[in-house]
Amino acid sequence: MCRSQLVHVATILLTLGIPTVQSWAESSTNHHPHADPKHLRIKDKDPVSSLPNFSLNRRTLFSQMVCMGFVLSAPNALAVSDTKLTTTNNNIMDPYGPRTKRNSGLVAKIRSIGTVLDELQRDLMQERWDLVEKYPAVLRSYVPVFTTYTDAAFPTDAPTDKGLRVALRYEVGRFFASLERFKGAVQRRSLDAAYIAYSEMSLHFDRYIRVGGIYTYYDNTISLETYFQGISDETLVYADPEKDVPLVRDLVVLIKGPDKGRTGIVIGKYDDGSDKTVVKLDRYQGMREIRVVPNPWVAKRLGEQDPDDVFLMSRKKYRTPPV
Repeated sequence: MCRSQLVHVATILLTLGIPTVQSWAESSTNHHPHADPKHLRIKDKDPVSSLPNFSLNRRTLFSQMVCMGFVLSAPNALAVSDTKLTTTNNNIMDPYGPRTKRNSGLVAKIRSIGTVLDELQRDLMQERWDLVEKYPAVLRSYVPVFTTYTDAAFPTDAPTDKGLRVALRYEVGRFFASLERFKGAVQRRSLDAAYIAYSEMSLHFDRYIRVGGIYTYYDNTISLETYFQGISDETLVYADPEKDVPLVRDLVVLIKGPDKGRTGIVIGKYDDGSDKTVVKLDRYQGMREIRVVPNPWVAKRLGEQDPDDVFLMSRKKYRTPPV
């Protein structure tokens, strides 16, 4: 045992009332008022006679032996307890729930779908139909990944897990229904229909990873409009959305709503009379959130702007991902 463990054992022994060498020395000093505990020497011929008279019957001796065994095992027990507490606290502090090796691998695969959608956005906006028509098969190959993660991340029969599984399966169904519409639009070479279908795919994928706890961060900000209180809209630089209506591929800024001030790119505009625009916000911590907002909330950015980062990505050759 190391020195710190011995000190720990001695402290517990004193607390339990078990005699130690130091207590014997102090007791002997009481019998010899002029003796110094630091230089205590037993001068009597009978060493036992200099010690205090402890009752060492069988019951007392057995009790002290049991206490000693408890004390010697206490450091290891405390170490195991600390390990368990640390593991538990790590799970509690993880905002995305408990992690296993299999779940972590599935999370990485699902996040990689966002990269595929980014590259699809680039090729679609550049009207590279020869490349775009290959994406539906690539995205369709992720069906087992979605299914496996949904069942593995929320496996219990608790009402919360059941509700989350239903919500995630709904988003997956909407995602692949949009993928089928996208495939049909690509076959017809209908650019506007392809933009709408792509926007729907991006929206439902964003909802899936948000509900499934796959986001890399958690933002508890309810609204950014409070940060613009007292600031005139005239000081914000953007084009008049009524005179210069933003279209797909335009770099925009949100001028109203809870995401006021955030920037992104228009990826779709609904033509069903809802007057809604789909905006893909700029990347933050590796993620790109999707917003469906009223048309008056979206305005073009003015001045020289960097291109959307999807146009800076290199092209990859995709293969069917393993599950």
